[in-house]
Amino acid sequence: MTAPDWNQLADQSLAGELISREAAHQVLSAPDTELLAQLHAAYRVRHHYWQNRVRLHFLLNAQSGLCPEDCHYCSQSKISTAEIDKYPLMAKDRVLAAAERAHTLKAGTFCMVISGRSPAEPTFNRVLDLVREVKAQYPMKICACLGLLDEDQAQRLAAAGVDRVNHNLNTAEANHENICTTHTFQDRVGTVEAVKAAGLTTCSGGILGMGESADDVIDLALSLRQLDVTSVPMNFLIPIPGTPFVDRGDLTPRQCLRMLCLFRLLLPSQEIRIAGGREVQLRSLQPLGLYAANSIFIGDYLTTPGQAATADFEMIRDAGFVLEAPDGSVLQGDPLAELQALAIA
Repeated sequence: MTAPDWNQLADQSLAGELISREAAHQVLSAPDTELLAQLHAAYRVRHHYWQNRVRLHFLLNAQSGLCPEDCHYCSQSKISTAEIDKYPLMAKDRVLAAAERAHTLKAGTFCMVISGRSPAEPTFNRVLDLVREVKAQYPMKICACLGLLDEDQAQRLAAAGVDRVNHNLNTAEANHENICTTHTFQDRVGTVEAVKAAGLTTCSGGILGMGESADDVIDLALSLRQLDVTSVPMNFLIPIPGTPFVDRGDLTPRQCLRMLCLFRLLLPSQEIRIAGGREVQLRSLQPLGLYAANSIFIGDYLTTPGQAATADFEMIRDAGFVLEAPDGSVLQGDPLAELQALAIA
């Protein structure tokens, strides 16, 4: 099969046109010899909206484990036997210490995550207090990931100072029951819609490498496009011992890059973040992911470590990208030298 004109697909994307399903399949199934051309096309779209800036997000697992859901990929679910720390909502001093580290690492967004289906009222009120404390002390945006939410809860988060709420669709609707049985795909869509209705910025993405088909990958991206989410974290499965999906996640770095290209072409103006699993699945090709994505997490993930912050700063610098400040401008100075002077890894 003749490879499509990748630049023509970029032109369609930049014009706001939806590329065809056939073209989407061709993006995912293209031979490795086409990969650099695909990345060039994706970068044209990325550069149009984001230039060569990279946004940094910092993730805090503020409440770990103890979850009644059965998400098969997750080390915190009720069916997981993974050896992880389990604890209720962190005390204020620990959350503020994490926020200080996020600020030191130049993160523009501080992401507070709690495990569970949906927050109980006492926990929710404590989260609101923590948001106010962090917001008062640090010039960062705050993203909250709290499970299933309704519009009233989303409005209360907005009033407390939350800028964005994350709730991932995780996979295509047709594949959802293979991933989780304790809530539905529509439950997740409902939370994203409630966040939008409350006037908050939406953050929703997925996890790739869970055994999904090419159609599932495409359908996930199309669902996110239909919901018009603002920020899209693309996670690549980390096969954690003790979870049902420990034997999955057999992606190659080139497959991951093709998926990133597809998401950029289907979601041209969205913030696309290479999230959990980039060190595991992209490995030495991580820098190439920045030609499609414009954002990464710096630091650790929920229950798994990320690479050193200095390595991320070196990667961004060496690839010719620059860091974005919380206000959207280019971060001035030498962030890597600052971290090294502080002896921060």
